[in-house]
Amino acid sequence: MKAAVFHSPGKITCDTVDDPKLKAPTDIILKVTSTAICGSDLHMYSGGIPQPRPMVMGHEFMGVVEEIGAEVRNLKVGDRVVVPFPVACGSCYFCNHDLPGACEHSNEENYGPEGGIMTEKGGGMFGYTDLYGGYDGGQAQYVRVPYGDFGPRVVPHHLSDEQALFLTDIFPTGYTGVMWADLKGGESVAIFGAGPVGSMAAKSAILKNAGKVIVIDTLQYRLDQIKKITGCETILWNDAKDVVEQIRSLTEGRGADVCIDAVGFEPERNIIDKAKAVVHFEKGSIKVVEACLSAVRRGGKVSIMGVYPYNYDNFKLGQIFDKGLRIQAGQSPVHAIIDELLGYVASGKVVLDDIITHRLSLDEVAKGYELFDKKEDGCVKVVLDPWK
Repeated sequence: MKAAVFHSPGKITCDTVDDPKLKAPTDIILKVTSTAICGSDLHMYSGGIPQPRPMVMGHEFMGVVEEIGAEVRNLKVGDRVVVPFPVACGSCYFCNHDLPGACEHSNEENYGPEGGIMTEKGGGMFGYTDLYGGYDGGQAQYVRVPYGDFGPRVVPHHLSDEQALFLTDIFPTGYTGVMWADLKGGESVAIFGAGPVGSMAAKSAILKNAGKVIVIDTLQYRLDQIKKITGCETILWNDAKDVVEQIRSLTEGRGADVCIDAVGFEPERNIIDKAKAVVHFEKGSIKVVEACLSAVRRGGKVSIMGVYPYNYDNFKLGQIFDKGLRIQAGQSPVHAIIDELLGYVASGKVVLDDIITHRLSLDEVAKGYELFDKKEDGCVKVVLDPWK
């Protein structure tokens, strides 16, 4: 089969590899009909998260069930399904407490309670390094999906692949940032990052009746697109202090009720920022988290949805304490909310596919990663067709 294979930072190519096979009676084999490149994939592409061996990429995918294991009861061959990005068993303590990203059984080699940088990680993820289980991903013509009765959801016939595809990751992730804030209606929500997750966070805030949605980004074309599809207010990031002041000016001087980090540890940085990271032996930056802490009002809430795989000195604990902030971070509990989100999509309450800017064949995956990474040609979201 054809698959997008990571070889080294900056090198992902469409290769011919062996077809996946069932390894456990709870597995399914999926014929992938649509897949996408995620911002998290760029952390491997950049070398920000290490991966020593070749691996099939991708954790945003859906398709048709091709084969089922002997113990799979909820699916049949021919079902069209969308698959959550975490690999989760459905039976352990954390799966039973709606925390599939902490599954105790899907990452046996590297799992642990500590949450370390290179050891004691959480549960497994598709196509996201050996640290998270070493599972081949879905940027391929076929993929093995463990725990077939727990993760995949059957997609209604009236929805196209593109309408449902982002239920895998970016819609649940953006929605989770809003869900954690527990909006009552009328709140101001500032979202840092106008990429795919930031776009979904904006849609989710509107869905939950936010009074004011403000999206911040370093690229005007991304702000123009999110404003076009949501009508939200936008701020172009030139200077962190100026951004914070603009947010305060839009919120009666208090700051936003909620700030959401949809960027992570690899934001746009100048030479000074990069030099500071070298001096502190740090990878990437927490400048977006710091901006959230400043821009949120006293007693406000901060949701950190961007990936932060490393530790950082000078974390502003004193500011958090003085302002009385509530902070929540981590992976979206996709399995716990996907049915609700599928309902929103099926009923037309939210549209997901209007952020797609590029549709390419799997053979063009190297081009897709380059466009997405360099943010060229107005790129916001790339969808790949494995069979084109």
